[in-house]
Amino acid sequence: MATSSGVAPSKSLRYCPKKLKYKTDDILPSFEDQGVRQLYPKGPNIDFKKELRSLNRELQLHILEMADILVERPSQYTRRVEDISLIFKNLHHLLNSLRPHQARAMLIHILELQIQCRKQAVEDIKRRREEAQRLLKESIGMLEDTDTTFVLK
Repeated sequence: MATSSGVAPSKSLRYCPKKLKYKTDDILPSFEDQGVRQLYPKGPNIDFKKELRSLNRELQLHILEMADILVERPSQYTRRVEDISLIFKNLHHLLNSLRPHQARAMLIHILELQIQCRKQAVEDIKRRREEAQRLLKESIGMLEDTDTTFVLK
């Protein structure tokens, strides 16, 4: 399943801590496996933003309708509760399908921050080295001046 950025999330991850091999499968169960009706289009090119907005609007509408039904026909509220539950399941599934992309983006952000901190540390070291070189040159110049005054006297 590809995300809106066009990058397909990894389906499996292997890692080997202390020579022990583990394998994890990062597969989000489909709606067919769960026996739930999918309210958004199937396929790899889902516009997550559009579908989340659509489901959110539908949820708001169903909640308002449920309030009306509770006032006018309280015996029919169970069907609305089931509809709202279905919308929540679809929202939850869409958000979970974005988790690998979110984790990848967070990792990229963390690595960029680390690179920035290391670049600042290198610049700080360069600045301190230049300052130390300047102080050494001044000290050598002062020593040479004092040596010439001792020789002249």
